[in-house]
Amino acid sequence: MWPRGGSTPEPRQAAVIDVGSNSVRLVIYRIDGRALWTVFNEKALAGLGRDLPTSGRLSQPGVETAMAAIRRFMTVLDGWRPDDITAVATAAVRDAADGPAFLQRIRKETGLSVRVLSGDEEARYAALGVVAGDPVAQGVVGDLGGSSLELIRLNGSDPAEGVTLPLGPFALGAPRPLDVDKIRRVIDGHLAPLAGRFATPRLHAVGGAWRNLALLHMELADYPLKVAHQYALSRTDAVEVARFVERQSRSSLEGIQGVSKKRFDTLPYSALVLEAVIEKLGVEEVAISAYGVREGMLLEAMPPEVRRRDPLIAGCEALTAVRGLSPDLGGALEAWLRPAFDRLAPLFGRRDPALLAAACRLADIGARMHPDHRADLAFEAVLRAPIAGMTHPERAFLACAAFARYTVATRTPEEVAIARILSPERRQRARALGSAIRLGADLSGRNARLLEKSAIAIAGDRLTLSAAPGWEAMLLGEQTAKRAKTLAGALKLKLEMA
Repeated sequence: MWPRGGSTPEPRQAAVIDVGSNSVRLVIYRIDGRALWTVFNEKALAGLGRDLPTSGRLSQPGVETAMAAIRRFMTVLDGWRPDDITAVATAAVRDAADGPAFLQRIRKETGLSVRVLSGDEEARYAALGVVAGDPVAQGVVGDLGGSSLELIRLNGSDPAEGVTLPLGPFALGAPRPLDVDKIRRVIDGHLAPLAGRFATPRLHAVGGAWRNLALLHMELADYPLKVAHQYALSRTDAVEVARFVERQSRSSLEGIQGVSKKRFDTLPYSALVLEAVIEKLGVEEVAISAYGVREGMLLEAMPPEVRRRDPLIAGCEALTAVRGLSPDLGGALEAWLRPAFDRLAPLFGRRDPALLAAACRLADIGARMHPDHRADLAFEAVLRAPIAGMTHPERAFLACAAFARYTVATRTPEEVAIARILSPERRQRARALGSAIRLGADLSGRNARLLEKSAIAIAGDRLTLSAAPGWEAMLLGEQTAKRAKTLAGALKLKLEMA
């Protein structure tokens, strides 16, 4: 059974106000142990760092926009405990001559104390944010903001070797039109001395600009799953979309669906930085992280035993807990199914056990859905759930398993999209896993203790379902036999009940 690692803290809310070089944002999170849920997200693109390269000071229109946003944010947070509110500022406020005066004004007018992160802290929290969303992440994290680029290497789950570079769009000259050759020389000059130190096959890209490039690539490639987190681009795809954006004028960008209107002036610069990072660091794959500095700070504040948990399993537990799942059923199903599923060839490498555990935590996701539509609704809920810790193929796999939990139908919703993301073998395994969860839930009547009176096993070409002596009549009835037959068919095995 997947380790829980101790008791789970009571769910709580936390608010983070992030005063960045381009945007000022309030995000309110619900924290369920290791799982993070965004329940409110509002930003204002103030462009505080827009004038910094020429004047050394914050943009005055940007200051007024930021102040208006912060006043609104503090109104939204009226009545909150100060300990539940975190406010941080990054590169623009850190580097501007009038940064301290701006912070004093915020405190005077709103009562909010804003912590200024150093470059090293910003890099470290960005890396922790990537780990919050993908605990097995390896490689280098690149966090591109309005004024700076932070690079930091991930060693296991702990970030190390961070550096801050003046390579944000505003530092490079935005909103002026992009001079590709000139700006590329500037970027290369900063990156060249670091090429060996930060060389990596995998770049975890953090920041709204690079996330927008990924969303644009999804549009251009007609990619079916519009979820930015852990969307992966090959080196070729990332360079192609970057060069495509670099060549566009503002008027051309305005006509492209999927590009944020607030980023027309800065996106070509962000694209050029991405292309240079890929080439200088030898990157072969770019993985988009929707998590960054804010989530990194929340992860750091968690108790160590909570931080060690898998965010995918924690998210699945939290997702179903609000729908009436008995808290011990998911773990009991996992323990019941694991001996049999461990006999199957792994299809996701070392991730198979975590996916089995996560699927079992989703066993009751349809409990409060209309019974005629549970399969479709459960599929949709899982496919686009705001849960961290899974790749797009893993997300599609769990959605297909949730679908099979409630129906014997073999055609899932969005079948063409699923076929692009999952191989036939993985689709068939998801069907088998969902059928197995359905068998366990129906056999036990969702009573975790009853699962201990039965066992499921795979040996050779046979699937065996057995009950403890004296429990056969109560557990191995007609419906159980029907569910077991469906599972055996999905696994292409002969059924034996004893």
